[in-house]
Amino acid sequence: MTDKPKDTPDPKAGNPAPSTAEQSAVSTTGRGVTSPYDSPTEQFERVDPAQRPQLSKDVPRTDDELGLDPDVPTTAHGKVAGDKSASTYDYASIPPAPSPPSDSARLRRRNGDYRRGTLDLGLLLLRLVVGATFLYHGLQKLTGWFHGPGLDGTRDMMERGGWDHPSVSAILVTAGEVGGGALLILGLATPLAAGAVLAVILDAWAWKQGMAPGFQYKAGPGAVELESILAGVAAVIILTGPGRLSFDRNRGWAIRPAAGSFVVLLLAIAAAVGTYWYLHGGNPLTGIGPFD
Repeated sequence: MTDKPKDTPDPKAGNPAPSTAEQSAVSTTGRGVTSPYDSPTEQFERVDPAQRPQLSKDVPRTDDELGLDPDVPTTAHGKVAGDKSASTYDYASIPPAPSPPSDSARLRRRNGDYRRGTLDLGLLLLRLVVGATFLYHGLQKLTGWFHGPGLDGTRDMMERGGWDHPSVSAILVTAGEVGGGALLILGLATPLAAGAVLAVILDAWAWKQGMAPGFQYKAGPGAVELESILAGVAAVIILTGPGRLSFDRNRGWAIRPAAGSFVVLLLAIAAAVGTYWYLHGGNPLTGIGPFD
């Protein structure tokens, strides 16, 4: 008797002999064939036409057939009245479009939402009148034009008026009037220019007021009416700005003066008080009610 190999299937045991394709698969993959579809030479099973899916019925084509919700949720869904928490967006919502820049002056002018009327023209006229007045008197002191005393005559005038340092006083008043007046006309560095002329005219007011007892608010020599008006107008220009018809038109203080302009006003007053106290001394409010 010859022994049969253990790996050889016995046809009588109910196991069919492997086919040629299966033997080839075993020899190449090292494992047996577990499915007829693993072998490319096998034929697929025939499918009954009655069991084939009907594309017109079985394949979903709409959102309802797919089970999707056609309504897109918005940010208003799920909000509770009085809820101030940050807005949250659902999975399919679209964030709102960003608003246009709020500081676009050109857009405001185009839409007519930001009208200034004749305000800029009025500020230009105010600057021209005040600036030209100070520039005129400054040139009188600096060059002697317009029948002025010149720089030497201004120094002598300051010395006779009781100023301790007449040369320094003459230079300060001349520079304030010429420089501040010219810058006011141009609308350039307007807060500093208006602050300079305000300090100068406040010292002139104090000087004239201290020459005689009583309140000298009247027209005429030794009176302070003109100085009071010029000081008030210079303070107004500091607080309002020069307007758009100026070289400062792109600066914030030109049309939107804020707390910084008020600070400049206080500094100009402080500079006038300190200058008068150091260079002249005395009480300019002599003879005015409770200031006696």
